[in-house]
Amino acid sequence: MKTTTRIAHINATPQDLEGNDGIGRYVFMPGSDGRAKEIASHFNKVQVKTHERGIHLYLGTLDADGETIDVAAIGSGMGCPSMEIYLHELFHLGAKRFLRIGTAGSLQPWVKPGDLINAQASVRDESTSARYLPLEFPAVASLEVTSSILLAAEQLNLFDNMHTGVVHCKSSLYAREFGAGPLKDENQHYRKLLHQAGVLASEMETATLYIQTQIYNHALQLQDESPSSRVMAGAILGIVADSEEGYSSGKVPLVIQRTIELSLETVRILALQELAG
Repeated sequence: MKTTTRIAHINATPQDLEGNDGIGRYVFMPGSDGRAKEIASHFNKVQVKTHERGIHLYLGTLDADGETIDVAAIGSGMGCPSMEIYLHELFHLGAKRFLRIGTAGSLQPWVKPGDLINAQASVRDESTSARYLPLEFPAVASLEVTSSILLAAEQLNLFDNMHTGVVHCKSSLYAREFGAGPLKDENQHYRKLLHQAGVLASEMETATLYIQTQIYNHALQLQDESPSSRVMAGAILGIVADSEEGYSSGKVPLVIQRTIELSLETVRILALQELAG
């Protein structure tokens, strides 16, 4: 699996993604470069690998109980096609631990703007991941990451604002979510089905993230069954809209603050567990 691949969208070498006793850097993947830069402001010894497309790679470390954790942050862009490109290149550069930090719209009345989602699995309502595996195959997060998110939320007193479960991943924002275009009735009916199935929220990147990392994990495990060769992924999503309030722009800063705070603590917890093992 780790064969020569074209690295055209990230300015990095395999050495840049090394660290953590062979595990590699823990990679934070928000949607935008601006948010990646904000996450990196919490790193020590930050190094920026710039790229002409404006999606830069931020390298650094985090402190955790006397340990130094090698980390990175990079934007994934919007939607599964963009996520697929950056994830593919990061993996082939040597990265094996990925945490998505994003925003979403609620599909349930008890999931309110300002709340957080620990995305266990994703409804594959997009076509990018179908180029890898048929839609019958589930897109599932790594248990180690979802468990670390829960522990981090408890430590940060965010547990009451946390929901853990299935999210919806779409390839169209304005048509599928907001009813633009002539298929409005069909799209609204589909959203109703998601609501009735108990799907928590809707976003645009997790399906590809989970499908690709599941494939990468299997390929590496066939070669080397050591824990450091595991490929893991999870996602923390902040709710910025619901059916009652619509888009809650006033709560976006709080949502972003919470997702970043939770993501940093999640990586600390996961890394300490792994490095101790």
